[in-house]
Amino acid sequence: MNRRLFPLVALAVLAVSSLARSADFPLAKAVECKPRAGLPNFFAKAATDGASLKIAYFGGSITAQAGWRPKTLALFRDTYPKAKFEEINAAIGGTGSDLGVFRLQQDVLVHKPDLLFVEFAVNDGGAEPGQIFRCMEGIVRQTWKALPDCDICFVYTLVDGFVPTLQEGNFPRAASVMERVAEHYGIPSIHMGMEVARLVKDQKLIMKGTLPKTDEQKAAAGGKMVFSPDGVHPFPETGHELYLKAIIRSLPAIQKASGKPAKHELKAPLTADNYENAKMIPITKATLSEGVVALTPASNDIAKRFANRVSTLHKADQPGQTIAFKFKGTRAAIYDIIGPDCGQVTITIDDKPPVTRPRFDAYCTYHRLATLLIGTELADAVHTVKIEIHPDQPDKAKILSQRNEKIDKPERFDGRAFYPAAILLVGDLE
Repeated sequence: MNRRLFPLVALAVLAVSSLARSADFPLAKAVECKPRAGLPNFFAKAATDGASLKIAYFGGSITAQAGWRPKTLALFRDTYPKAKFEEINAAIGGTGSDLGVFRLQQDVLVHKPDLLFVEFAVNDGGAEPGQIFRCMEGIVRQTWKALPDCDICFVYTLVDGFVPTLQEGNFPRAASVMERVAEHYGIPSIHMGMEVARLVKDQKLIMKGTLPKTDEQKAAAGGKMVFSPDGVHPFPETGHELYLKAIIRSLPAIQKASGKPAKHELKAPLTADNYENAKMIPITKATLSEGVVALTPASNDIAKRFANRVSTLHKADQPGQTIAFKFKGTRAAIYDIIGPDCGQVTITIDDKPPVTRPRFDAYCTYHRLATLLIGTELADAVHTVKIEIHPDQPDKAKILSQRNEKIDKPERFDGRAFYPAAILLVGDLE
């Protein structure tokens, strides 16, 4: 690095770090599309007869839906009929960039996409700015280090609680943080919810309700469009169509801003402690006590269901069973599955007091992928971790009541299971 530039870079990193810890993070001005440096490699390749392109969709449940993801894939196929397009569906419901940055290599980069859409603004809505900076910049830097020809586009969706902020002319906080990352790296961004917020303001759209299908139901809705059943997940017929149209409106400007095809060069990082080196390590690399067993798709329904996301799923369910490992780094977590039969674990890191954490929440009427945080923003030193099955089950009935859910079959919810699949590290195992 040029020594004359170092103080300026250091000051920039310091300023970002200060903002990241601020409760009053400055909100970005709400603009539907910011083309920035465009998608030069993607557009050039798509216009080549006989070209094969892969588009990765990396996000949460909104992207996992049969909505804007397949709709945009169909759009590209129609727009470029002489090219062949393949989808990489890397969306997992209920997860944000804090898991995405660790699973990026396994779920996205190994497939070598030509274009990567990143959608985490909703699930990152409650995250601290510093965490979003570290994770989103880590996603960008990992991608361009491995695949410098891959173009990236940030896309933002919304929930009903974001609408007032958009109507005031600002992006919500998570998208505002992501915009700083996008600006630093010249990544185009599209807020697919701007038109949604406008239609709500004009009283032409209802954020949450039943989708009217009959003439009588449409009359009862007063001719208003119904966006979603829950204020979050759009109906494919309405909300996702609005998301698609936002992309259609944005693509010409993004294409116009695109220069000649070229490899993306990694400039100095925006945040010095970004998760460029985040990694996912099989749980088999940890020390597993007797009784912690491997689950295979051939013999276990849960392992079969999640085989496309986890390959080393294990189960511990007896008090005293442990998982232990040492690592040198600043953050550690466990990639696991939670569900009705899960219990709670006690975590001990270094010489700190043990902490008990449930692997069961108000959504645990079914099994799903999750993350168990062990420690973050740790000293960059060697740490010792032990995770032990707790003898007591959490109060599952009380937890479920938070969403007016109930225990339907007691035998389904009886259990202390812990389903670890991988270690998520910013660092290295010792």
